Amino acid sequence: RESIKEKARLRLRQFDVGDKFSQLPLRKASVLLPLLVREGKLHLLLTVRSMQLRRSPGEVCFPGGKREAIDRDEIDTALREAKEEVGLQPEKVEVICRLVPGIDKMNHLVTPVVGFIEDTFQATPNPDEVSDVFVVPLEYFVKPLNYNTLPYKTSSGYSSWMHCFMYEDHEHQMSFKIWGLTAHFAVFLALVIFGKRPTFEVDYDLDNLISSAENNFLNLYASLHERKKSNL
Repeated sequence: RESIKEKARLRLRQFDVGDKFSQLPLRKASVLLPLLVREGKLHLLLTVRSMQLRRSPGEVCFPGGKREAIDRDEIDTALREAKEEVGLQPEKVEVICRLVPGIDKMNHLVTPVVGFIEDTFQATPNPDEVSDVFVVPLEYFVKPLNYNTLPYKTSSGYSSWMHCFMYEDHEHQMSFKIWGLTAHFAVFLALVIFGKRPTFEVDYDLDNLISSAENNFLNLYASLHERKKSNL
């Protein structure tokens, strides 16, 4: 278990962007990508948004949300939100790094914070925010059994495509659709840790993963910035 974690830690630390993108003039949000070791394999913990929520009800996501005034940084935001949503105590998370951010539908700068949690963690979902909690083997995001792509245009008119995974969870006897920014972060995390080519196309140069991920993000940010200027 420790050697699996240690390998992952070493890989992740090479991809830590720290606060490199924190100064961008966008509203901030963070998500926690909780990794755990189960049956000798890395798994990711995910949540399903409550059907009562106005935005994206019933969608799969990571614990997370908007930055609040009390948060010192993106890590604080991710840990506070994970505690509020699934009862994960901040001191029970071994934070490893921050990865290249994304931009969500509401034009928030979303920072993925990666941390290890114990396999014994029992989630207590806040029913106002979360209807379900489940885990997926991390390898599923490079070698999926059920995968397709969805074309989409960002709010700034930037055309791209989106990963979409269907995951059959035998423990819950349920099928979960993982797509959008959540799938984007999960795929990047799996590429970083495993360092191998996925069974589907990705828009990264896999030999220069960090620089191509940063370039993709900066292109997306630039296209958003251009649209804002043209709307003035």
